[in-house]
Amino acid sequence: MRGTGRELTGLLLAAGCAGCGAVRGAGALCAGCAAELTAGAVRRVTPRPRPAGLPAVYAAAAYADAVRTALLAHKERGALRLARPLGVALAAGVRAAAAGRTPRGRPGGGGPRGGAPPRARPRERFREPDGGRVFLVPVPSARAAVVRRGHDPVRRIALVAAERLRRRGIRVELLPVLRQRRAVADQAGLSAAARRRNVRGALEAVRGGAPRLRAPGCRVVLVDDVLTTGASLAEAARAVRAAGAGDALAAAVVAAPRDAFEAGRACALP
Repeated sequence: MRGTGRELTGLLLAAGCAGCGAVRGAGALCAGCAAELTAGAVRRVTPRPRPAGLPAVYAAAAYADAVRTALLAHKERGALRLARPLGVALAAGVRAAAAGRTPRGRPGGGGPRGGAPPRARPRERFREPDGGRVFLVPVPSARAAVVRRGHDPVRRIALVAAERLRRRGIRVELLPVLRQRRAVADQAGLSAAARRRNVRGALEAVRGGAPRLRAPGCRVVLVDDVLTTGASLAEAARAVRAAGAGDALAAAVVAAPRDAFEAGRACALP
């Protein structure tokens, strides 16, 4: 049934853009919706309140309108062709994170004191990451969710992002070393505080993964599809620190709510 559903979704996508429904070209998105994801600017985003331990997070777009529709089509309805534009957007966030662009000018900076979101500032020119290896560590999905959806959306998008970054000459490797050590409830509908409680202590590095995370000269970038409260990324950061990775950074395709994205500082990408 899942395979049949994906085939039907593919037929629907063939008729129109997965974001707005308009007639499109060869891709899964029309030019306008694709531009919302890959227009060349990413931002440092900060949820409110900011959970303790959340690393600097960069996202390519706000979780709204056609972007939201497209991401949900990929995540929940098996529109697998959307992995490519979503992965391209994630790659832009990873590039910004791996280059260490934070509002305080330090790799892995935690933002202004007291957890307040950074003020909007003029765009800065982007610089590429240094020559060190970049490890992309996806936030793991619950096994039940992967079975229900028929695929792991974050890992699929991260694979595309890694491919895109390698083409730009960045030494990147997908490193899916995190796993859930206990069951967690569905985060949908939970408050920010409830989400933090739900995932606290839920992740760990798989056996054999910790030495990779401690490799000298590497930079760990946690990746997810959507940043909402930041609870999952904060827990992932705790788990990689517990495995000896030190400070990590993070990237997401989109950020919600919209004001969390708009309050961040833009970073222009060539």
